[in-house]
Amino acid sequence: MKIDLNTPDLIGSREASLMWGKQQYYVRTIWNKHPERFPKGTIRKFGHQLIVTREGMEAVTGHMAKFSEGEVK
Repeated sequence: MKIDLNTPDLIGSREASLMWGKQQYYVRTIWNKHPERFPKGTIRKFGHQLIVTREGMEAVTGHMAKFSEGEVK
C-alpha cells in the first residue's frame, strides 16, 4: 500500500484543532485523555508531532472543518 504524504487529508494537530474551531491543543488533549475516540488509523505520533486525518477529526468532533488549512496558518 502506498501512502501519499502530500494529501490534504493529513493534518498536524495544531492546524486540525484550529480548522475545527477549537483551541490549538484540542487534538493533543483529546488524544492524551481519550485516545479511543479516534478511529483506528486516524491519528499517529511522529516524534513530537501528532498527525490526524480529516476522518479522525470528523469522528471526534461530529462535524466537518469550519476553516480551510490556508485560513488558520
